[in-house]
Parts: sequence; C-alpha cells; structure tokens
Amino acid sequence: MMEEYRKKNGTDANDKEIVFSQAIKAGKRIYYVDVKKNRKDEMFVAITESKKIITGEGDDSQISFEKHKIFLYKEDFEKFLNGLQQAIRFVENAQPSDNAFEKTDEKSEIRAGEPNEKEVSLGESIKIDIDF
Repeated sequence: MMEEYRKKNGTDANDKEIVFSQAIKAGKRIYYVDVKKNRKDEMFVAITESKKIITGEGDDSQISFEKHKIFLYKEDFEKFLNGLQQAIRFVENAQPSDNAFEKTDEKSEIRAGEPNEKEVSLGESIKIDIDF
C-alpha cells in the first residue's frame, strides 16, 4: 500500500521533504535514491530497497513490499563511496565474465561499464554517479 502511495504522490507518508528522487528498477527490486531535507534543512541521501513479495497462489495471493533503508549524511559521502567502489571493484575482479556491469539501464540513468568513473560533488548540490 505504501508503494502505491509513493507512486501516486512521489513520496512516502513519513518523509518530511524529498528534493530529488531517482527510482532504479532491477528485477523484483526497486531501489529509490532520495535526497531529503531534515528539520534543520540539511540534506541527506536515503537509499531504499523495495522488494515485491507475493504470498499464496492464484486468487488467494497477496502482494506486499519488504523495505530496507540506509540514510547517508554528507559528512559520510566520501567514505561510503570509497567503500562502495572497493566492493564493486572486488566483485568485478572476482567475476570478470559477468556482463551485468556492461549493460546500461536507460530507465535508471545510471551508466555502467566504466568502473573507474565515479563523480561526487560535495558542494551546494548533491550528485552521486555510481556505476553498477
């Protein structure tokens, strides 16, 4: 139900203010990368993984969404991005034959296949460009 509210209104009921939002569809999961403002008007990034769960079969089936959230604050951007880059490089080196990193998902506007190109601007605006 919350997923439907988000789709209709572009926000979750609990969110104070979303100033930027990017939805990344990936199979049964949707990743939302939202830039929000807290009560002090400070911006932070909220990353939400939403996974569709279907229980039961046929007419008795019910759909629900399992969600996990990460809140990332400006002072942690660089450390988080460095750790994420290291993890991505490790996976790419451990499984180089997997073509998943070379595909571009036009819906999400995130470019893939260029593991060394990462952008983070820590100034007034917040920009995170992560290659998967």
